Amino acid sequence: MKPIRLAVIGCGHLGRYHAKIAARLNEVELVAVCDPLEISRQRVAEEVGCRPVADFREVVDQIDAAVLATPTSTHCDIGQQLLEQGLSLLVEKPLAATVAEAEQLLRCADQQGGVLQVGHVERFNPAFTCVANKLKDPKYIEATRTSGYSFRSTDIGVVLDVMIHDLDIILALVNAPVTRVDAIGISVVGEHEDMASARLAFATGCVAQLTASRVSYETRRTMQVATTSCFASIDFADLQATMVAPREDVLKRKLEFRQLAADDVAYWKEHMFDELLVKQVHHPPQINALEEEQRELVAAIRQRGTPRVDGIAGRNAVAVAELILDQISKHDWDGAGSKRCGPRATPALPILDDPTSWQLDVPQWRKAG
Repeated sequence: MKPIRLAVIGCGHLGRYHAKIAARLNEVELVAVCDPLEISRQRVAEEVGCRPVADFREVVDQIDAAVLATPTSTHCDIGQQLLEQGLSLLVEKPLAATVAEAEQLLRCADQQGGVLQVGHVERFNPAFTCVANKLKDPKYIEATRTSGYSFRSTDIGVVLDVMIHDLDIILALVNAPVTRVDAIGISVVGEHEDMASARLAFATGCVAQLTASRVSYETRRTMQVATTSCFASIDFADLQATMVAPREDVLKRKLEFRQLAADDVAYWKEHMFDELLVKQVHHPPQINALEEEQRELVAAIRQRGTPRVDGIAGRNAVAVAELILDQISKHDWDGAGSKRCGPRATPALPILDDPTSWQLDVPQWRKAG
């Protein structure tokens, strides 16, 4: 079977990794790496041994598919040009900067028949996949994703850059409409929000609480999921998951602890997570999630199938992100009707002992950019 001819468009951080993976896969022929910056494309081309190209349009007639790893603001324009040529496409997350752009890509893929896959890589994380099939009917989800400032993806904020990973997973688990969104966010060093917290309510009664920061001194990628029958704690960074499954009589509220003798109380304190709330720690085999993404793209192209993170999933994540960003832009920092709204609201002036000794330029309050 002939390999899938592939180009990687965008030779930044993720594009470089995608090119390295594509170069070593037997089922892929890496035709070219494309980037308008000569130093970037030359560096990656030399590392993987393929042709460097400044303009991706030079190779559209020589490839079957592409990995699009350019800035989010370019996804719609470049993605549409590729899809219109009948090519299949793996777009790094997020699918697009807006829902309207995401819908445009979906329509184009549907009309031309190409595979549209979105690079929500955590769906391939073994810490998640090893427990995902047990997380039916979730009722409460808490996700935390924090890291230092990477100086990448500065054309978008932390919601589309970081929180979008957890939005995609939560939407896949809950599989129900969002009925309410509350959110707050603040810009620290960039044009967009760098920290954000959101609370989502779903039609099923599930509630999800998400926290994301790209200006944190602590790196965390964790999620806790409580369902009607179990609890899971997932560590995406350490690649492990802990499951707690109550015994059947515990679930049915048939145990009466108030009548236990002192010796029984001591016993259950020691054996609570061995016998009643049975705990299991999973250390799944490590995999290269980006490699699994590319393999799934190849399989979807050959089998005319649907990847696990298709364009619809990518669009849905962007849609909820857009709702969160709308709430962030409307947040009143000093109560209803205040002039300080949105993530770029300047902090309140400090209380000074001698205000006449300070000359302060007070900028106009601005909403989210």
